[in-house]
Amino acid sequence: MAAGGEDEFVFSGFKGANITLDGVATVTPNGLLDLTNAHERLKGHVFYPSPLRFRESPNGAVKSFSVSFVLAIYPNYRPSQGMAFFIAKSTDFSSALPVQYFSVFNAVNQGNSSNHIFAVEFDTVVNMDLRDIDANHVGININGAITTGKRNIARGNDYQRESTRINVTMSPVSIAAKPARPLISAIYDLSTVITEEAYLGFGAAAGKDGSRHYILGWSFGMNKPAPAIDIRKLPRLPRTTAFVLAVGIAIFQLVRRHRRYAELKEDWEVELGPHRFPYKDLYNATQGFNKKNLLGVGGFGRVYKGVLPRSKLEIAVKRVSHESKQGMMEFIAEVVSIGCLQHRNVVHLLGYCQRRGQLFLVYDYMPNGSLDKYLYHEDKNKQEPTLNWGQRLQIIRGIASGLLYLHEEWEKSVIHRDVKASNVLLDGEMNARLGDFGLARLYGHGNDPQSTHVVGTNRIPSS
Repeated sequence: MAAGGEDEFVFSGFKGANITLDGVATVTPNGLLDLTNAHERLKGHVFYPSPLRFRESPNGAVKSFSVSFVLAIYPNYRPSQGMAFFIAKSTDFSSALPVQYFSVFNAVNQGNSSNHIFAVEFDTVVNMDLRDIDANHVGININGAITTGKRNIARGNDYQRESTRINVTMSPVSIAAKPARPLISAIYDLSTVITEEAYLGFGAAAGKDGSRHYILGWSFGMNKPAPAIDIRKLPRLPRTTAFVLAVGIAIFQLVRRHRRYAELKEDWEVELGPHRFPYKDLYNATQGFNKKNLLGVGGFGRVYKGVLPRSKLEIAVKRVSHESKQGMMEFIAEVVSIGCLQHRNVVHLLGYCQRRGQLFLVYDYMPNGSLDKYLYHEDKNKQEPTLNWGQRLQIIRGIASGLLYLHEEWEKSVIHRDVKASNVLLDGEMNARLGDFGLARLYGHGNDPQSTHVVGTNRIPSS
């Protein structure tokens, strides 16, 4: 349901929503907006039903505006084609092409100023003809699928009228705070692109894998921030859909205000750090780092299970000990190396925390723990079931897939240097995920990552 007037709207789910669907796009019974509906190479669009006035006159400047939405891309058996948010002069996309053109653009009129389309793409496949940087990126599109700027997926967006700057930000939906640092920042005067009245919408088309492209919530504000999407009311995704992102696209008329309450950070955090959690949130999530929430103890310190109070997301918090040999350099190595990685067989780092010399890393919680428990059965009072051959093969394939991504498929080559059973974690479906990147090193592709000494950590059983 939407709320607001001509200058704003908000959808926290789409059951009964006043929106216009096109092509294979549909709304599921529980209110999910499904753009592709598992169809192969068929286009799907959704539009806000009426055009919005972005200028006071044909020659006037584009007004300030802000857009937020929550999306999820669910591939089947291969990497999925992406999707795009757009502002366009009409709802006629009959000449648009599917897959890498997001059902918004085509190969004939790339970059043509008469297109009058501004878009932000969320792409998960490399298309060299479109100058994609990798298989996991966000891009700002002006009148074509070749973008003015691309970066690896992260979070948030804004455009400033006086400086004509467009900023893009993005984050996991479980993290409510908007990032202070944009993922993409580009200079472009949208007054040359967006028409006096224009339509807002989304476009996508699955490839041969028949993947799904979901929108869970959507809001818009003209000359004001987009209204908050009520995360509690968002429709549930299918159980196998694991990665959900909240995106904010804001275009501001005024120069950004001075951040009176900006938190002081070290240089490495500003440049490379993911989300920084308040210590209070982690303390409350783990019930004061209660012993009953202890998951394990290692040379680095202790790991606790927690539940974030607002989102109810289950997390694992690594508390690095003061005496740890891992120390600050290894802490930074883990934040920098794993913070930007997105792969089904790599543990997802949600964020970190620094407080009075204490170091914390926050991960997705892995309900089945680490692989060593299933191989060595050291705790005789709580013996885990023996893995069957099918599970073992699935785990081996998962580890291999994760290592291939780290070594060859990410923008840099990540050498883990500490792969062992205790650093292989198992999710709820016994899929393997590589964790503990404290000894990892990053290299440019083509460089020789030689090491002149042995590295590794001793495994210390949990007490």
